[in-house]
Amino acid sequence: MNPLHADTRGGVNPIWTADLGDGTYRNPVLNADWSDPDAVRIGDDFYLTASSFHRVPGLPVLHSRDLVNWTLIGHALERLVPEDDFRTPQRGGGVWAPALRHHAGRFWIVYPDPDRGLFTTSAEDPAGKWTEPRLLKGGRGLIDPCPLWVEGGDGVEAYLVHGWAKSRSGINNRLTVHRMSADATSLLDEGAVVIDGDELEGYRTLEGPKFYERDGWYWIFAPAGGVAQGWQSAFRSRDPFGPYEDRIVLEQGSTPVNGPHQGAWVDTPDGADWFLHFQDKSFLGRVVHLQPMRWGDDGWPVIGNGGEPVLVHEKPIQGEAVAVPAAGDDFADGIGLQWSWQANPEAGWVGGNRAAGTGAGGGGDTLGANANANANANANANANANAEAGAGASADAAPAAGLRLNCVPGPQDLRYLPNLLGQLLPSDDLRAEVTVTLDGAEPGDRAGLAVVGDTYAWIGLERTENGTVLVYRTAQDGVEIDAAPPVEVAGAVTVAVEVEPGGLCRFFVTRNPGDSVSTRRRLQNPYSVGSNPNLPTGAVPIGEPFQATEGRWVGAALGLFASGTAAHGAKAPGPGAAAGISGSAAASGNAAHDSDASDSTESAGSATFGPFVVEARSGDHG
Repeated sequence: MNPLHADTRGGVNPIWTADLGDGTYRNPVLNADWSDPDAVRIGDDFYLTASSFHRVPGLPVLHSRDLVNWTLIGHALERLVPEDDFRTPQRGGGVWAPALRHHAGRFWIVYPDPDRGLFTTSAEDPAGKWTEPRLLKGGRGLIDPCPLWVEGGDGVEAYLVHGWAKSRSGINNRLTVHRMSADATSLLDEGAVVIDGDELEGYRTLEGPKFYERDGWYWIFAPAGGVAQGWQSAFRSRDPFGPYEDRIVLEQGSTPVNGPHQGAWVDTPDGADWFLHFQDKSFLGRVVHLQPMRWGDDGWPVIGNGGEPVLVHEKPIQGEAVAVPAAGDDFADGIGLQWSWQANPEAGWVGGNRAAGTGAGGGGDTLGANANANANANANANANANAEAGAGASADAAPAAGLRLNCVPGPQDLRYLPNLLGQLLPSDDLRAEVTVTLDGAEPGDRAGLAVVGDTYAWIGLERTENGTVLVYRTAQDGVEIDAAPPVEVAGAVTVAVEVEPGGLCRFFVTRNPGDSVSTRRRLQNPYSVGSNPNLPTGAVPIGEPFQATEGRWVGAALGLFASGTAAHGAKAPGPGAAAGISGSAAASGNAAHDSDASDSTESAGSATFGPFVVEARSGDHG
């Protein structure tokens, strides 16, 4: 790993740190779209999973020792099933709110696909290999399942609760409980509605249940009221099939935390109780908060400060090192765990002679340390030489260290480009920068850095009949327009985006010290930065700011992409082969550098992405 970027790849993310370093923490503890969180403690270790929707790999698994400092350690789903159904992005579909539990020496995740049913997967090691998904109950509109195993004198009794999606089933605002086999392979009855929100005053959109048992009481923790403005309720009964009493146990109150609900009740080794939940923050997605929890004299839970969220609080456990999920990536060790595709990956998406790596298991093809050192040493020289060549020079730069993505034919609408490699916005106040080169490109090939939600914008390179141009484009309803005049360039360009609180995005291109005078003039004049060719090097703002928006149930994503047109004659990759982000797939011979991968894009160009650097926009690492 390049030490320059070690802090953003595998160590402390400088953008947002919940641990304040004085024995306290601030919310959110995860300031990114870790939607619909559920968590479990085993010994001194906490594990968390979240919704992943159409992203692949799916079902992220995070680890913590104190509920405040979290790292991403893997994914439970290498590919979405049925595989052919997810060859293209299924925005708004895929993996909805999961439940994470531990039983009989195994970790279990039960998750819903709202169009297909409820699935289970399990593993002995949460950072290792998970079983292939198994359909537990088929049907449309089944969502938010949670299992419960109860040890008793007669052995283990198992149950499962789930909610309903009106968009698929025509019903919602109710929770159904089933008896379940102890091995979680089947449901033993047709299920019974145990809580009907239509019969509770003021309740709407009751969903997201989590099932617990404590001192002879069965508890269902469930949110209601909607994603943005809802509340958290608790329901209790002496019988898993009810009847249940209800109480609202957490709501916004006088705080700025809108809709504090849906999450996990966990305890620490010393017996203290805590509650993890999300807050919807529009374009950023659903961020995760941690609340203290205690039991009142009447036997009901009290969450936060008297039922309202806390913003700062004493940490549950002291002495653990500061840790956060990675954001930046130098690609020296392959593709980091933080990245995901928009559909099941296929052979040929990732170029074989770059860091093809993996996002889900650590296998795959990577450049060796010496090769990386040599490539890094030559990278700037190559870029500068190409820039000095002038406007008529070829953009087919010499190979450099980094990530190569092939220009696979695909839709122009980036929301539906399967091979867009994205990650969650790691904060609402950041700067992301990457160097992009088009290699062997043909007209129509393009590559760049994007911010993608329901609307999107990107900056990068496009090959035309007359050469390569730098473009900045925005899109509404998938229709792209030039948001700034295209500029002829040669060689590598370094582009960046700054995201401000509220989601305003400003895009930049960086003038490099080796750029020719003509290149520097071309980068200046269209963007109102003056006509002096001797301006110092640095970031040049491009066009007007872009307003980021959320996607379908997800926050906006940072993305890297390379795409082409079908007119190139390149074969579209076949189904079922991995693109280098799945460790087990790489190990089984489907890695992106296999012969099948190179054959599938033999006549297509590719793009090389240099270090992906993410930092606080203002320089304040708070």
